[in-house]
Amino acid sequence: MSMSNSLKKLTSCVLIDLDGTLINTDGVVGDILRKYLCKYGKQWDGRESLKIVGQTPLEAATTIVEDYGLPCKVDEFNSEFYPLFSAQMDKIKSLPGANRLIRHLKVHGVPVALASNSSRANIESKISHHEGWKECFSVIVGSDEVSKGKPSPDIFLEAAKRLNKDPEDCLVIEDSVPGVMAGKAAGTNVIAVPSLPKQTHLYTSADEVINSLLDIRPEKWGLPPFQDWIENTLPIDPWHIGGPVIKGFGRGSKVLGIPTANLSTKDYADELVEHPSGVYFGWAGLATRGVFKMVMSIGWNPYFNNKEKTIEPWLLHDFTEDFYGEELRLIIVGYIRPEANFSSLESLIAKIHEDREVAEKALDLPTYVKFKDDPYLTK
Repeated sequence: MSMSNSLKKLTSCVLIDLDGTLINTDGVVGDILRKYLCKYGKQWDGRESLKIVGQTPLEAATTIVEDYGLPCKVDEFNSEFYPLFSAQMDKIKSLPGANRLIRHLKVHGVPVALASNSSRANIESKISHHEGWKECFSVIVGSDEVSKGKPSPDIFLEAAKRLNKDPEDCLVIEDSVPGVMAGKAAGTNVIAVPSLPKQTHLYTSADEVINSLLDIRPEKWGLPPFQDWIENTLPIDPWHIGGPVIKGFGRGSKVLGIPTANLSTKDYADELVEHPSGVYFGWAGLATRGVFKMVMSIGWNPYFNNKEKTIEPWLLHDFTEDFYGEELRLIIVGYIRPEANFSSLESLIAKIHEDREVAEKALDLPTYVKFKDDPYLTK
């Protein structure tokens, strides 16, 4: 979608959703439902995730009880579910880019309202586990403080009112379709950050759709730009993964001419959920071969339409043979771009080589080169 066509007016404040936008509530909810449904002989397979994302707690509970045919009433379900959820609330992690965004807006004096379909008390409890968050929000509005939750515009209209702003001066950031609908009904500009994979086609009414909060460009909306990009890369909190190389020299070499060293995703389910699809880079260590620069993709590779999210590192060195089965250690230190689809194999290959050039250049910078000596890579 062209920004020039969709941007109505520069904004002066931000109204942002909480669950699925700033914090990964879905992961904890899924874990609880997986265990809870077992007692009824049911299996949570995530098929209702698309239905319940963005719903009020009562609507979500009703959906689960009805769709799974549970032999209990909605209020009974809630009375059992919410104590379990409250006990796990401290385990809900912020999503990549969330801390960066809200602290950036706070530093630059941009008024920010937290506007969620959760109750006010529930919102307060969730953000209490994230240091400094409460102070970043000028206003907090829950669904129990208005007549109707999203997709009604009431929450966003109330948030704008409390900020003493016109809705058309506000930028809404949302992960759900009901949230996007609410923002548009309120008359705001809306950025959608879909929390469920492969669902961007549902967000056509949004003014912009981005892959994750790492990709937000505030200056597009008249807000202060980030100043933390370095040579077309974004430093991130380093994270580590490792395991035996299972594949990649096949399709990577034969089709793309790029021999990736893929890791199994079996032991990294949490990391795959936590980190958005896209292109990252860092350092790769092989105990018997050394430490090498690395660029990697996480995602579904839309051109090949993978069924599962994969981790595909490309070690930037010319190896004379594959090293299937060898233990590979990775430190991921930076982000380049979101995952994208391509119209041709040639354009995909060209972009991959462009990513390589960006990563190779960046990894010589002090910000990133210091991680090359991390003992994790060769232990």
